[in-house]
Amino acid sequence: QVQLAESGGGLVQAGGSLRLSCVASGRTFSTYNMGWFRQAPGKEREFVAAINWNSDNTNYAVFVRGRFTISRDNAKNTVYLQMNSLKPEDTAVYYCAEGSRVWSLSLTSTSEYNYWGQGTQVTVSS
Repeated sequence: QVQLAESGGGLVQAGGSLRLSCVASGRTFSTYNMGWFRQAPGKEREFVAAINWNSDNTNYAVFVRGRFTISRDNAKNTVYLQMNSLKPEDTAVYYCAEGSRVWSLSLTSTSEYNYWGQGTQVTVSS
């Protein structure tokens, strides 16, 4: 069974940084699109960022563009989300997801992903 395990969440002050990691087990994900989503209390799960298999295509939600960076290391079966200039509204559970092998222009829908991690909590204080 493919499993995704997120780590790196925690409590930070506004303006701080965190790097989230997602390690896949069960198979390599080197040919698969990967994404990050988040869900805050009382809100729907929303798209954060996506990256294709060779890192030559990325997509970001408008609200994180310029602050967050998605990257991957296929040799380590790991995808990262570097989060800088964090704001209280970034507080959410962040989820890693694995999609298909075909890149699309958005990859912003949860329906485009097949496997999900359990999430890691990110809390940003004022």
